[in-house]
Amino acid sequence: MSGVHPLEIIAAKRDGREHTEGQIRALVSAVADGSMPDYQVAAWLMAARIRGLTHAETLALTLAMRDSGARLDLRALPGVKVDKHSTGGVGDKTTLVVVPILAAAGVPVLKMSGRGLGHTGGTLDKLEAVPGLRTDLTSDAAIDQVRRVGAAIVGQSAELAPADGRLYALRDVTATVDSTPLIAASIMSKKLAAGADALVLDVKAGRGAFMPDEPSARRLARAMVAIGASAGMRVAAAVTAMEEPLGRAVGNALEVAEACAVLTGAGDADDRLVDLCVRLAAEGLRLGGAATTEAAAMALARRLLEGGQAAERLMALLAAQGGDSHVVERPDLLPRALERATARAASAGVVARVDAREVGRVAGLLGAGRARMGDAIDPAAGVLLLRRAGDAVARGEPLAEALGGSAERVREAALRLRSAYALGEPAPRRGIVLGWVRRAGRRAYTTARVARVDGAGARML
Repeated sequence: MSGVHPLEIIAAKRDGREHTEGQIRALVSAVADGSMPDYQVAAWLMAARIRGLTHAETLALTLAMRDSGARLDLRALPGVKVDKHSTGGVGDKTTLVVVPILAAAGVPVLKMSGRGLGHTGGTLDKLEAVPGLRTDLTSDAAIDQVRRVGAAIVGQSAELAPADGRLYALRDVTATVDSTPLIAASIMSKKLAAGADALVLDVKAGRGAFMPDEPSARRLARAMVAIGASAGMRVAAAVTAMEEPLGRAVGNALEVAEACAVLTGAGDADDRLVDLCVRLAAEGLRLGGAATTEAAAMALARRLLEGGQAAERLMALLAAQGGDSHVVERPDLLPRALERATARAASAGVVARVDAREVGRVAGLLGAGRARMGDAIDPAAGVLLLRRAGDAVARGEPLAEALGGSAERVREAALRLRSAYALGEPAPRRGIVLGWVRRAGRRAYTTARVARVDGAGARML
């Protein structure tokens, strides 16, 4: 371990002492090459979870994990390369709209995405619902596609930040997943290794998100913006609401169809979904130099969306990756469920809340998600929300539909969906974007009993 004994590092963090950059790099090197056994890595993770990490420690951890494997070199691509990342939610299909808008403006995007796990979906699973589409492109093939098409959405390379893979697996079984510095380092190490110049983050808050409330989401957003600033990457983070599902569709093919409807203007697109896509895209346009002000970026994003140029870019992306590009205008070509059942209101009233986490779990039980990596999914399975918060319903009126391959399972899912709806007085509905973090000072968070963000160095806009 490069002259540093693992017990010294564990004891230092246990006692609340700050690590040097050399100690952090020695730790990550030992994690990557396997010379530090799991029980010692787990002990350090628990110490870090309890004692916290300073910004300097977290930056060192991020950069060491970034450097533990390959790094993409996107310098041959012209312009400012922009990436986008969401911390995960229910019904989150924004990537399928945001990336084409950026590409239509000439902002190159090489997006590496993951698969769904638990109650949240994954962009790769959604894309692979498109017949014939491949996401397992090599780095060279992905870069070439960005040069030709403007964008590529591919699977996360195992060669990027491999030390993070081992750390995350151990965090998952040691109750240390919820450490803000560890989460921030995990996300940002992979994003920095992916080679983009700028990054738009969507940090979700609420029942359907990993971060359960707005304060914790803001802490994570500030931490990641501070890491990006220190590492020379331009990063902006939106804190967005995830108490209820985003849009009306939850499930892979269903969400692709909804994203295509947003791009083509077909049907009655969900206002909150459209608003979030435009806001995230506008931030990417601003960071990518396609617009100089927020107002100009918003106007450009809407023009590219409403004018059809973004839909054309998605069609080109799908075709380049072997998929049937006709699904953009003909979503009936996507996989369709054999069975469906309707959840109906047990009484009259006004929908006060739709529990995003429960809807996500029901979609998973129908086959749209997985409990463990490697589980098979049904691309046609999922949930369609027919009523949203604030809608009045009469007894017996439809609330949602469950779709899947088993009649018995969709009937059970419909009963569960009814319990996801709460009738009563709806709370005042806030905008989908709760705030932005666009600037961070030197201290994003500090060592404490539980790591916390120092808001003095960050500005919420």
